[in-house]
Amino acid sequence: MVRRLAVVLAAAVILSGCTEQRLFAVKAVAAGVPSLAPFFEEDGSLGTDETKLRPEQAHSGLQQGNTPGLYGGTQKPKVCDVDRLKDFLTDPRNRQKAREWARIVGITPDRIEGYIDDLTPVLLRHDTLVKNHDYKKGKAVAFDALLEAGIAVLVNDQGLPAVKCSCGNPLQSFDKDPEKISVKFEDGNKKWDGYEKSDVVTVKPSPQPLEQIALTDVDDPDQGINRPVGSSGENDEPFDATKEHAVPRVAGMTFDQASQRLSELGLAATGSDGLPSGDAAVTGSDPGPGTELRFGEAVTLSVADDGEEPGTPPKSDPSKEPSTDDPASDDPTTVGPTTDDPNTDDPTTDDPSTSDPTTEDPDTGDPDTGDPSSSEPTTDRPTTGEPTTSEPTTAVPTTPTTSSTPPTVEPTSAEPTSAEPTSADPTSVEPTRSEPVTSEPASSEPGSSGAPASAEPAAGPA
Repeated sequence: MVRRLAVVLAAAVILSGCTEQRLFAVKAVAAGVPSLAPFFEEDGSLGTDETKLRPEQAHSGLQQGNTPGLYGGTQKPKVCDVDRLKDFLTDPRNRQKAREWARIVGITPDRIEGYIDDLTPVLLRHDTLVKNHDYKKGKAVAFDALLEAGIAVLVNDQGLPAVKCSCGNPLQSFDKDPEKISVKFEDGNKKWDGYEKSDVVTVKPSPQPLEQIALTDVDDPDQGINRPVGSSGENDEPFDATKEHAVPRVAGMTFDQASQRLSELGLAATGSDGLPSGDAAVTGSDPGPGTELRFGEAVTLSVADDGEEPGTPPKSDPSKEPSTDDPASDDPTTVGPTTDDPNTDDPTTDDPSTSDPTTEDPDTGDPDTGDPSSSEPTTDRPTTGEPTTSEPTTAVPTTPTTSSTPPTVEPTSAEPTSAEPTSADPTSVEPTRSEPVTSEPASSEPGSSGAPASAEPAAGPA
């Protein structure tokens, strides 16, 4: 018994050690603390951080670059000196640094000036994960970093941090699991006030290129700033950040479309469990349509593939929600996405069966191809089948099944599992009758475009 207990304890120690080894080391970078090996000497001439800005509580650990209020702005001049950065990187004396810098951002050295001109200076409002780069021995050396809120960065037109202003270091997106990080506070970067691992943010590209970035004024949170992409503050347009906007109806849109619509109103979008895939079908929102929210407040979107892998298409859901289709069973093709949202691409592309469930298809094909059991009834009734051999749809289904039940009962009795979804959606009965012979009902349902049907009922109430 003692030996067994010792083995169990040893195994636990080994497993805990393995778990610890799987954590990704992330270097903390505090606002106002110079880097040890920067591209540009951090003497305050290139950019300055806001060292007294506390991290905001994040509504989601993964946020899109178009999220209103994700970044902050200020009316103070030269938070990032873009012209000085361009001069430095185009100086012949810094040719090697320019080559490495351009390589990291994915351009050629001759395009550096144009690339920088398209960037926009902002201030981080959240502790943000990025891939940072030092310059050592003529090479750019990558390391994962957590940048403190208040650090000035240049972002691109997808809302992604691209340059750390104070040192000119190029930045890339964090590409590891943010749930498996171990933040290291060292080299003068002490743990700052307000740091909470649960509030760390990773930025995902905006669904569409940005024309302007909606910022929160860090000096006056009740004030917002619309800053055109590629400008440094000279064309800022202030707005009232306390003004409320009604949550729009987004059911039936894809997540990316709904996110874009909310962003236009100054509202943030998030999922019930992080961010789903951009093409996930939205079934509802919390709070619902009509709710008044302030600038930057979040709306949680429910999607058809909630609880599954982000890449799972909405088609996997119809089998989960057939019972909810009853209210819409009269006309499933006209509820939800198609009626509520101009974006009919999703419902129509997911619903090829809307052209299939015509009455001609099943009537001519069901008795022969959709009902293998029809051979049994015909052998049972050879004499009665002869006069009606030219009319298989009337002679075959009626007699083998109960006399009170139309031909639709044939697939129901043969495939009880397929009858349940079809009962919720009358229009899908006939396509289902042609499918059961070759596959389970579950495989025929995606073909019948269950995704929109399952999404619509949830969308109706929303």
